[in-house]
Amino acid sequence: MRQRAIRNLANLDTAHARVTRILDAATGGKNNFRADRDAVHRYDVSAAVTTAAARAIQGYLSRAVRHLAMVGIDQFLVVGSGVPSGLPQGRQLHDIAREKPSESCARVVYIESDPMVLANAQATIEPITDLVRVVEGDVREFDEILDDRIVRTFVDWNKPMAWLLVSTHSLSDDEQARHIIKRLRQSVPVGSYLALLQTTFDGIPAELLPAINDLLAMTLPGHAVRAREEVEALLDGLDLLEPGLVWVPQWRPDRDTTDCADQPSASGNYAAVARLP
Repeated sequence: MRQRAIRNLANLDTAHARVTRILDAATGGKNNFRADRDAVHRYDVSAAVTTAAARAIQGYLSRAVRHLAMVGIDQFLVVGSGVPSGLPQGRQLHDIAREKPSESCARVVYIESDPMVLANAQATIEPITDLVRVVEGDVREFDEILDDRIVRTFVDWNKPMAWLLVSTHSLSDDEQARHIIKRLRQSVPVGSYLALLQTTFDGIPAELLPAINDLLAMTLPGHAVRAREEVEALLDGLDLLEPGLVWVPQWRPDRDTTDCADQPSASGNYAAVARLP
């Protein structure tokens, strides 16, 4: 296990910020570098909500997993940004998936392309539980993810499962994004679910857009941003759970939903959960 983590670190790029590590830095984690912390600082200077937005995103993912576990899902596959080290022990998505006593054996596969996140998760999560696997994979090569040996064997493909697409920001091509959702619909058993997260500029005041655009191009080149109607097009034909496509703090908020609750658009992300196929 340790050797596999070390191999992943050999490909580590510390000079450029990555979304996974920015989220980690914004939530107080340790899996980040100066470039990631500088990016958080720059975004906070521009909009002053980066930390709250990052926590709002994690809150949505936690609520989505909790709800899906409550309706009987016990297999989760999280593609991108699912294992930030800023979350305390007991609050990771695999912990939340097993909060319900009857789901104590829920299985979770984290699929991540960032070498540092991979190495940390493989070194700190896999050794303490047989119910979590960490797989290297890029959402842009989704067919390879579906063909991965662990993905094919660690979960039961005869039972419903939930896929969390956290890394839609990597899919700048709408056709490719639609292909991935189509492949999921074709591949998963009846009764499965898709939870989706998508960055947007819809809530940014017009006077701030030029600065935010420049900052995004500087820190995260190629990061895909979509307007609401574009996200709706990706989800066309899917059976969305209530409340449909909303800002992340608005997806089934609970008493712990405080980040960006008064200004949901400040989260900068849309969220939805859909039944598949």
